Amino acid sequence: MKKILLATLLLSAAVNAHAGQFSLSSTEIKPGATIKNEQVFNGFGCSGGNVSPTLEWKNPPKGTKSFALLVHDPDAPTGGAGWWHWVLINIPVSVNKLESGAGAADGSKLPGGASQISTDFGGPGWGGPCPPVGHKPHHYNFTLHALKVDKLELPAGATASLAGFMINANSIGKTTLTGMYGR
Repeated sequence: MKKILLATLLLSAAVNAHAGQFSLSSTEIKPGATIKNEQVFNGFGCSGGNVSPTLEWKNPPKGTKSFALLVHDPDAPTGGAGWWHWVLINIPVSVNKLESGAGAADGSKLPGGASQISTDFGGPGWGGPCPPVGHKPHHYNFTLHALKVDKLELPAGATASLAGFMINANSIGKTTLTGMYGR
């Protein structure tokens, strides 16, 4: 009887833990699906809308004090570095959603306190998918980190790699949503 009770309690805890898992979703980007033209970059031969997608998250880990978002294409032909499409830091813990277009380069649509780091497009803000013609569809990983600090202190002009290092050093949990795009 004790074994059955223990097994039931463990199963219940596993189900509850899974139900309360830190997760990231988007109304525009479905896991593993093709990213829509509205989000695609407008340049380098691409003619998309270059609008950052709506992103929403729930169930951050206990102890979360802020969030950071990294959007990366590991398939970009850069010699192994991939391509940074959006780096957003210091998202307040009270925020659980970024509206479509929040990645405007001027930062005008960001939650208060949040800031953007320059991407591989050469400036801050959202830069949508635009892989080379003929490549297999690339993976676009949207990774939201729950951080143990209220704010990341980064120097002016910090690179995406430095931001990524500091984000990972202060992360207490993360969740990833992956969309695909090829041309």
